[in-house]
Amino acid sequence: METKDYGQYATADGRLPVAFIATNHTTGGNSGSPALDARGNLIGLNFDRAWEGTMSDLNYEAAICRNIMVDARYVLFIVDKLGGAGYLLDEMKLVKGKKKVRK
Repeated sequence: METKDYGQYATADGRLPVAFIATNHTTGGNSGSPALDARGNLIGLNFDRAWEGTMSDLNYEAAICRNIMVDARYVLFIVDKLGGAGYLLDEMKLVKGKKKVRK
């Protein structure tokens, strides 16, 4: 969006996170698998892995296994603002840190 109005999905400095790198053990077919924080909140979805991490199908090596996660805030933004399906979010319990932000 040209106006950069990311609403409640923006970080404190007004940016919208799109993706992050994680060290989860993934294999082919894990796309869409959830990434959870220590409290059990969904923070992202597995999207892809770095080429160096494809060997984790046989041997997981934390030093080089990296997977690419789409940030949950970006997914929610797309559903709400661009998809016009905010009514779906009304059925979810969304939290920001420890604070509940919707429903």
